[in-house]
Amino acid sequence: MWQQLTQSLQNGDTRGIARCISLVENEAGGYEQFMKDLPSSSTPVIGITGPPGAGKSTLADALIELLVQQGKKVAVVCVDPSSPFHSGAILGDRIRMAAWYNHPHVFIRSMATRGSLGGLNHKIIEITDILKACPFDYIIIETVGVGQSEIEIAGLADITVVVLVPEAGDEIQTMKAGLMEVANIFVVNKADRPGAGQFVHNLHAMLQPGTQHGQAAIPVIKTTASAHEGITELMDAIMNILKTSITSDKKYRLLAEKAWQLVIHKKMRYLSKAAIIEQVRIQSAAKDFNLYQFADSL
Repeated sequence: MWQQLTQSLQNGDTRGIARCISLVENEAGGYEQFMKDLPSSSTPVIGITGPPGAGKSTLADALIELLVQQGKKVAVVCVDPSSPFHSGAILGDRIRMAAWYNHPHVFIRSMATRGSLGGLNHKIIEITDILKACPFDYIIIETVGVGQSEIEIAGLADITVVVLVPEAGDEIQTMKAGLMEVANIFVVNKADRPGAGQFVHNLHAMLQPGTQHGQAAIPVIKTTASAHEGITELMDAIMNILKTSITSDKKYRLLAEKAWQLVIHKKMRYLSKAAIIEQVRIQSAAKDFNLYQFADSL
């Protein structure tokens, strides 16, 4: 079965790719060896992240259109927040990408976070590597948009685009210590709204100390994704950064972060959340129930 799926990936067969992702996500028998046997690939991974309502899906849609016009093949992974009660997700943002679902050069996969706090699915590393084994020119990953905890994307993508809106204002300060520091490019979307110019000015001012210490200037690009304004400039900035070879230290750190996430998942795989919920239901009825003692017993 896995050998046939490998052939499907190499041929770019949509159904085969979708089935392969589902089997790996659900940890079907033999998936670990399958992942070990996947060929290495240098397909660029573009991460799009930012707070909810910034227009990430609309921006991704505009980037897809531009790449398809250039004759490129694109894989898109859209991660949506999932319910803590039934683990399902409302995939409403995909309505904005409905035009691409049947396009022969575009593959879109929507999935839920399933409780992951980093804005990504717990199998996102494996899913990305599966897509890198396919004949795609680019892979775009759009994350949930949960705020500062979303820095996981920096360990996965070759380039991270952080999308903000003019109304963000003082929210930048709360994100500064996490989400803001993972950006290779800042996008001020919905730039047709009042205050966009001042917001861009403030963003440049915030980034200025980094450039004074020898860091490369981070591009800040104004877009109005719904009107396809600024998309070409954004794509040019993405391509320029992708052409620049990543420093060895950063490359090793990103690879180590991926390895760390894989180790954590493997260590935790034998813990069943459903079983833990049942144990909590039974044990929490006792007056002397202590959450820390309970966790230690696991």
